[in-house]
Amino acid sequence: MAATSEVGSAQYDKTLLKNCGDDVFISANVEIRRPALVSVGSHVAIDTGFYLTTAASIGDYIHIAPYSTIIGGAQGLVSMAHFSSMAAGCRVICGSDAHMGHGLVGPTVPEEYHDIITFAPVTFEKFASIGTNVVVMPGVTLGEGSVVGACSLVTKDTEPWTVYVGVPARPVKVRPRENMIEYAKKLGY
Repeated sequence: MAATSEVGSAQYDKTLLKNCGDDVFISANVEIRRPALVSVGSHVAIDTGFYLTTAASIGDYIHIAPYSTIIGGAQGLVSMAHFSSMAAGCRVICGSDAHMGHGLVGPTVPEEYHDIITFAPVTFEKFASIGTNVVVMPGVTLGEGSVVGACSLVTKDTEPWTVYVGVPARPVKVRPRENMIEYAKKLGY
């Protein structure tokens, strides 16, 4: 990822993170609420406008495009395995209020008055990707090599090497894998 060193943009203070690998570009225009809970691998690019409130494990060769959000607070967790990615404007939800009248909604409400909140990790397995403006709900595992098309809503786990689209996201075709696996092997994975 030689291009990251040529960008010349101001960068986030990576010393704040729990761990950070080599060849990592994180725009100075990101907000990582709990950096001590965030591990970043090598060959990673995180673009401007990224907002993260959860714990996170971000693997190698990851791209998180501009204005993407991962929310769920201190109880939330996202894991992105090697070669996974998020396109611009994505929303990954690791904690969500039910909004069914069981209590009040919002982080400023005292806990004893809260609505029912679902906290569940979101997992990107190797080679999984989500397109522009995709929303992923709590507890979803994006299967190895699965890809979700732009503007889709993911409420359930995806099958490996399958393309999904729609609201809710549904499978539409199988994704080829041979080249991706071969190239990853050549990179030592």
